[in-house]
Amino acid sequence: TTTTTTTTTTTRSCMPSGGACVRACARREVIRRVFGTPKTSSPASASIRRLATMTHATFGEFAATQTSSPSWLTDLTEDPDAAKNAPNRTSREVRSGHYVRVTPEALRAPRGIIGSTSCAQMIGFTLDMHDETFLRYFSGDASAVEGLEQWCTPYALSIMGSRMTSNCPFGNGNGYGDGRAISVGEFVNPVTKERFELQLKGGGRTPFCRGADGRAVLRSSIREFLASEAMHALGVDTTRALSLIESVKGTTARRPWYSSSSDADYAKRLPSMDDPRLATYSPEERAEIVESLKAQKRDPDIMIEEPCAITTRVAPSFTRIGHIDLFARRATAPRATAEQKKQLEQIVRHAAFREFPETIDEHGDDLPKVARAMLEKSGTKIAKMVAGWIRVGFCQGNFNADNCLVGGRTMDYGPFGFMDKYDPAFAKWTGSGDHFAFMAQPTAGITNFAVLAISCAPVLKGGEKEAKEIIAAMQSVFEDELNDAFRAKLGFASKESADVANDLFRDGEDGLERLMYEDNADWTVTWRRLAECLEVADASDDDALLRPLLNTSFYGKGLASDERRQKWANFIRRWRAALEASGTSLGDATTRMQAANPKYVLREHLLVDAYTKASAGDYSMVNELYVLTQNPYGGGTDTTELEAKYFVKAPEQSLTSGGVAFMS
Repeated sequence: TTTTTTTTTTTRSCMPSGGACVRACARREVIRRVFGTPKTSSPASASIRRLATMTHATFGEFAATQTSSPSWLTDLTEDPDAAKNAPNRTSREVRSGHYVRVTPEALRAPRGIIGSTSCAQMIGFTLDMHDETFLRYFSGDASAVEGLEQWCTPYALSIMGSRMTSNCPFGNGNGYGDGRAISVGEFVNPVTKERFELQLKGGGRTPFCRGADGRAVLRSSIREFLASEAMHALGVDTTRALSLIESVKGTTARRPWYSSSSDADYAKRLPSMDDPRLATYSPEERAEIVESLKAQKRDPDIMIEEPCAITTRVAPSFTRIGHIDLFARRATAPRATAEQKKQLEQIVRHAAFREFPETIDEHGDDLPKVARAMLEKSGTKIAKMVAGWIRVGFCQGNFNADNCLVGGRTMDYGPFGFMDKYDPAFAKWTGSGDHFAFMAQPTAGITNFAVLAISCAPVLKGGEKEAKEIIAAMQSVFEDELNDAFRAKLGFASKESADVANDLFRDGEDGLERLMYEDNADWTVTWRRLAECLEVADASDDDALLRPLLNTSFYGKGLASDERRQKWANFIRRWRAALEASGTSLGDATTRMQAANPKYVLREHLLVDAYTKASAGDYSMVNELYVLTQNPYGGGTDTTELEAKYFVKAPEQSLTSGGVAFMS
């Protein structure tokens, strides 16, 4: 249910108009990697300076130098009821404060599965998955390292600009927050001075668990670890994954999932082509209806018991839009207290400090100016992130404001998916609806940003009027970043070619998007094969021009008619001519496309294979996918064997199978 609407500001939709095929906005390049801004920190102590010379510091040695308390705990307000409710592992209302101290619940019989060496180095230590201190601490045993503090946080939920409370067990929003994520440290790299927060996902119960067990299972943890590191390699800003630790024949949890007979049982209920209910439709229409029903999303049909695991995720900050949303609701409620207004000011300033410290360097204690500067930077980062998702074919699936970080980095890899067959309405989650579908993500992003801006309105000098002006100005930023993404995907060198790229992609029945949708093109393979079409010497030879595409890029019957092949050939010729007219050589465009369009992504059927084998103790596929996705654009470790195995379309069955094509 909707209790409050955060804003009446109108946001322009980036979803398709005129049916499933979209008249999308113009696009430009966003291949450059976006990394977090270096964070400020207090002067290094002598021990930290000594550590800077220790090139092989273990986690235990590194943690021993972290003497200051986490800024979330020093700068913000603790829940005043936390002490009397210790150990805070039962769902309850948290009416005040920005955090609750809570100790993780350790996994039984933990075993390290995989870790990210580069993530550990980014934080400031050398990864050793066999180190006892590391294994204990990041499997939830807080006693492994003395002096570190752990906490969880409350935040609010807003869906497409509407403030929600029905998901809260108390009906008022006071029970929503980190239900299974527990922060276990905020560390400053002694060399780079960058600040990083570490969270255990699946670390056990908190006051915000809403009656659940606070755990994550091995299946979802493998997906989170691999996707986090893959997204980083793709050049899209994201939270990182430090480690994945499993409970071996120890801690388990029951979860709903899809049985081995789920697809077959569902197929028995589908109509056949000669079903009397379809008698009034043409054969082509009947086939389309039956195929559509095959792909219809459905919920799991059984409960299964799965081993638990913990993924440790890492970011400069996990400050969500939902954090500021919550304290804005309280500060603007009737009879709001001075303390509630103060807590809003605290969280806004802290968000600026953690994500964009330069705003405080520039504006000092002038919170209205700090807040405005933070909003402008946050909106730009969110726009870049969402455009990056479109570029690489990623759908977050549940892009609420609480799953959107103020710093504009991808987080919460739950019902995400990398798209196989192009569909603007693609999303894995059965609850995504149209509003979180693939091509709706830019609209969802600007709407989440609107929640942030309206939540900051009480501290802006111009209040809600100023907030709405900032939202309106940010519309063009989102559009420009989307333009950048598609300009890069089509290989144009000049930013002035955005309109041309826009026309090529959106141009009605002759646009690339319409062609990809109607001919069931694979999103990843098609873009890479199009780059090869630029290398064909004789553009007048249709067969030669289409040869890179024909046997590799389409699902179903592919380009089954001369008419469809002609449409594709005509498009490629128009595109080649547009590139040359823009001053971009075909060779340069090919190189640019290979840098902007990934060759390897985490297709869901590959993830299913990985976690299925892992559940039986075989982690070879987990490791293989990790190595593969560290070079998503090819080159480096790429081989003909990897290309033959992974640079291919998904199996047809995976496009309609429960737990692969969709999930809950």
